[in-house]
Amino acid sequence: MTIARALTIAGSDSGGGAGIQADLKTFTVLGVYGMSALTAITVQNTLGVHGIYNLPLEAIEKQIDAVVTDIGVDAVKTGMLSQVPIIELAAAKIRQHRIRNLVVDPVMVAKGGARLLEASAQNALIEHLLPVAQVVTPNLPETEVLIEREIRTVDDMREAAKRILEFGPRTVVVKGGHLAGDAVDIVYDGENFYELASPRIETRHTHGTGCTFSAAVTAELAKGKNVLEAVSVAKEFITCAISDSLELGGGHGPTNHWAYGKRKQM
Repeated sequence: MTIARALTIAGSDSGGGAGIQADLKTFTVLGVYGMSALTAITVQNTLGVHGIYNLPLEAIEKQIDAVVTDIGVDAVKTGMLSQVPIIELAAAKIRQHRIRNLVVDPVMVAKGGARLLEASAQNALIEHLLPVAQVVTPNLPETEVLIEREIRTVDDMREAAKRILEFGPRTVVVKGGHLAGDAVDIVYDGENFYELASPRIETRHTHGTGCTFSAAVTAELAKGKNVLEAVSVAKEFITCAISDSLELGGGHGPTNHWAYGKRKQM
């Protein structure tokens, strides 16, 4: 039996809605064997981030090496890489192990507003990690930081995708969930634009959407899907996860990672 393998290099979310917890849940629902290399431990619940504790570089490096050299990986995603040395290490390991299917979720700010990426690390993300990425999946606030320009329209998203592609990734997915109207995502591979739209769902329970979406892309790439196929599944996965809310906690609750699997069984 051959099973697809995916690795997440990211932070831990004690509330279970984002970070490696969201990634591993997504991998499992999509039938992929999930592994993790923790970069940080965060103290979180639906009300916010209450503490961040970065792991030593040696611990991060050994986790990645242990997994890749023994079990192997078909695709990797990065999430919370909060400091320059962690970003540089992750990029070096991707190159060392010749990993082609890398999905970069440029995690910058938590749902409640806490910064998860130091300001000094933004340039390191662009310089070191994006050039080795197969796919990068910024939301609109993250896109605005990357291109240093405000985004108000879908046309702005298209121009932003062009700008970000110049940093080196092979495909850019600009997520439009922060714009009014339908949730429109723009996919750009350097030659073609694709629009993926879904109805807007009014809910405050959207914690971990970015982690979950990028994990779904990673899982599908690990299974051998092309990028557009992988992003399309991820769009459906996160739409299901948001629409079938768990309504946990008193703040920004998590999405429902079971929802996609339940819909497929109906």
